Amino acid sequence: MTLPRTATTFSPPVMEARRWLEGVDFSDRPLINVSQAAPVDPPPLHMREAMARMIVDDDESHLYGPVLGLPALREQVAKDWSTAYGGAIAPQNVAITSGCNQAFAAAISTLCAENDEVILPVPYYFNHRMWLDMTGVKTVPLSGAEGLVPNATDAERLITARTRAIVLVTPNNPGGVEYPAATVQAFADLARAKGIALIIDETYRDFDSRTEAPHALFQDADWGDTLIQLYSFSKAYRLTGHRVGAMVASPQRLAEVEKFLDTVTICPNQLGQRAALWGMQNLKDWLAGERLEILDRRAAIEDQMPRLTELGWVLEGCGAYFAYTRHPFDVASDDLAQQLVRVAGVLTLPGTMFMPDGDGQHHLRVAFANVDRAGITKLFDRLVDFTKAQ
Repeated sequence: MTLPRTATTFSPPVMEARRWLEGVDFSDRPLINVSQAAPVDPPPLHMREAMARMIVDDDESHLYGPVLGLPALREQVAKDWSTAYGGAIAPQNVAITSGCNQAFAAAISTLCAENDEVILPVPYYFNHRMWLDMTGVKTVPLSGAEGLVPNATDAERLITARTRAIVLVTPNNPGGVEYPAATVQAFADLARAKGIALIIDETYRDFDSRTEAPHALFQDADWGDTLIQLYSFSKAYRLTGHRVGAMVASPQRLAEVEKFLDTVTICPNQLGQRAALWGMQNLKDWLAGERLEILDRRAAIEDQMPRLTELGWVLEGCGAYFAYTRHPFDVASDDLAQQLVRVAGVLTLPGTMFMPDGDGQHHLRVAFANVDRAGITKLFDRLVDFTKAQ
């Protein structure tokens, strides 16, 4: 019997981890939740006030809109991205999607048929793997080199006649690492030479520690023949519940994407799109402050890490919202993660959720988007106490 598509993949990892909390008493020690990489605070007050006015005054915010998104938002993305990357991006290169996950799903749907292959560096973002599973596309894992940075030479060895794309996530989820511009360029050169797509998910671009453009791919006049860039407004403006993402690609690619989007959601969330546009036009200074706060939390992780390093832990990657760690215990990371909930009051995700079956047994991902410097100190206090007690 042929399995339905949803049965070909695993359960949503974040939802699974939340079930580990059932029946655990946190009254004496509040839970430190470092499992999910999404802001838990609402958008800033000025944005919410602007959104309230939109609901009352802008009738079109309640109606269907263009499948590829609000024209003014597409124009703003094109303008800002052209400046940020030093390249030429036009509004017709931009599609607005219902979150970045949908942008990835749409990209794959325009690229792949049954039994095609997509290369994912490991550890990978689990929803990417899940969508490939459900569409009958084979995930080809690319092992990371030193520092969790993948190597284009290694990827070339994995390319077959069925390969349709390579996916990079930078800054990386779950590893946190920022891929060097030379690495990104090498993958773009490889993809072009092999006639396949390079999908770059830059969901966390607003929290990159570098002040210069993270890559120069958009400076190539022919970038559209290879590059598909994905983005999320959720992290930048705390619009997680409004589901607004973006894809930057060639107009020919977006003509195919439009078929997918029209069938699945018809159009992106109208209020969310207007909020994203308002944020791009009015919250540059606020977003710059958010970036500095995240960079300070990253620094706090690095400051605290020596306390665990001397106990056998290793920090393999840190950046954006994430720290990716190797633990010293002779126990699988999925079992360890559940122990940490019960014994230490810490909810994190095991490396097994970001790797092919059987791998990731010695890693944990810490998502620190919602834990400030003081909370990070408490987190390390608990991890140190737990480690010493083993």
